[in-house]
Amino acid sequence: MEAVPLDRHQKKVQRLKAHLAFLDESGFLLIPNVRRTWAPRGQTPIIWHRYRHDRISAISVVTVSFRRQRVGLYFHLHRENISQIEVVLFLRYLLRQIRGPIVLLWDGGGIHTGEQTQAFLDRHPRLHVESFPAYAPEINPDERVWNFRRGLRRGAGKCMKELGNAR
Repeated sequence: MEAVPLDRHQKKVQRLKAHLAFLDESGFLLIPNVRRTWAPRGQTPIIWHRYRHDRISAISVVTVSFRRQRVGLYFHLHRENISQIEVVLFLRYLLRQIRGPIVLLWDGGGIHTGEQTQAFLDRHPRLHVESFPAYAPEINPDERVWNFRRGLRRGAGKCMKELGNAR
């Protein structure tokens, strides 16, 4: 993958002495994914499971601090699809976790440009929002967080139980 110059954002981060934050959302179906087996040849194993379309929606942000150049990862999991409400709740959580200004980079999705999200951003001047170009979502480092989704699938039962208790 080719490195993308973030000069404009780096200058803003340096001028504001801000954290740089990359935000993204994703969703995962929790259907078992069986590929290999130790069954004897010619004896196809039968795996019984509930074929429900359980899913987990996730929102995360990868941050880099200005002073110490430390990397952080913050995320929330949800049972339903992520809407503007969840984005606002997550941004509120992020503002409580990080002191000082934040330069936030994200895609141009509808949940980022909606009225509720924009109203929240207008009330919080510490958040300086920039959008990634629509033609290149792969330049967002937070996209790589979702490469670990197989581990999420393995622990899906526990995650679903915890999300069920959180309601």
